[in-house]
Amino acid sequence: MGKMKELALYLVTGRYDFSGEEFLNIIETACQNGITMVQLREKDITTNRFYELAVAVKQITDYHDIPLIINDRVDICLAVDAAGVHIGDDEMPVKVVRSLIGNEKILGVSAKSIERGKKAEKDGADYLGVGAIFPTETKKDPDRTTIETLNNIAEAVNIPIVAIGGIKESNIETFKHTAISGVAVVSEVMLAEQVSPKVQKLKKVVEQILEGRE
Repeated sequence: MGKMKELALYLVTGRYDFSGEEFLNIIETACQNGITMVQLREKDITTNRFYELAVAVKQITDYHDIPLIINDRVDICLAVDAAGVHIGDDEMPVKVVRSLIGNEKILGVSAKSIERGKKAEKDGADYLGVGAIFPTETKKDPDRTTIETLNNIAEAVNIPIVAIGGIKESNIETFKHTAISGVAVVSEVMLAEQVSPKVQKLKKVVEQILEGRE
């Protein structure tokens, strides 16, 4: 995967009602137990607070040698020297983002169609986030993406695919016969009663899925 670490178990953060300390402790625990990449996602927050949070999270991810990806905000990514940025359909064009962050940083792009995936790859994306596969509270009324579409996108591009959207321990084995390189989880880890065993179990299942596909 070149400049990227494993995408196997990709944590997308959600702050819910946690205090700052609780939020950082969850990320720390997740990183200790098998998370392979962290995406800091914040939608309703001031730029200054996002920056401060990114600095704090990056201290954790750097310590565990895990890439930190910033959701949407190229400025925050550059300000804290994060490993990369992930953008959705409503952000700046992929080619523009790539020109801003340079060739050394990771660029993830959300894709729901073959056309979007192929163009994103052509314009400089390093990996695609495909979903939402299952119902999720993270994004209200998301357009669901079928496993068939997921596989079709994976077959059409030459960059890794990460499945996202409502992925839980109870449905993760759905990806046994898919061409994914990993899964992204949000509430399954952030809201877990016990983060350590939850991450360990998810990591074990993902590794079995990926090894079984080889």
